[in-house]
Amino acid sequence: MAFGVEELRVLRRALALALHPTSASADDVQDCLRLAESLDEAMREGVRLRAFLVADLGRYRAALPGTAAGYLTLLDEALGAGYRPHPDDLAALSALRGNPTAAALLDRCHLLVGRLSARTRANTRPHTRSSAARPAAPSTPTVPHSRTRLRLLPLPGGLADAAGNTPEKQPEKKPARKPACLLYTS
Repeated sequence: MAFGVEELRVLRRALALALHPTSASADDVQDCLRLAESLDEAMREGVRLRAFLVADLGRYRAALPGTAAGYLTLLDEALGAGYRPHPDDLAALSALRGNPTAAALLDRCHLLVGRLSARTRANTRPHTRSSAARPAAPSTPTVPHSRTRLRLLPLPGGLADAAGNTPEKQPEKKPARKPACLLYTS
């Protein structure tokens, strides 16, 4: 998040007011309230951007492997914005690990998932010694739901449609237009 000169001036005054609250004028209070509203709007915009990135990432992941380059770029951008990789992301990256970018992102995701799970374990660890007896959750990535369909669905435009398109049934093409002549006058 970047601040402009005016926002930094107001932020500096707001911090000074926090240290010495008795010297607050009505203008200073109004400026601080406007700054707070601007920060709230920036936070909401960040949430909207992350939601858009996650939705776009899901669309690209569902269309893999044809969208590998776009998916890898979006995943890298989403990870930079604080996105936590899901098991579907790990499975997709595992399938694409022949690509050097995918392999690097897979390593990055494993590190992020490892840090997150260690942080979660530290925050939820009971203070008894019986917690070591519990088995650890499996760390193997799951297959994305889009890859587990039992039936294949026919799509329009396949071989069945090609057999019905004979040369007699195809529409007649219009001849190409001649380019316009340019007149030069001197």
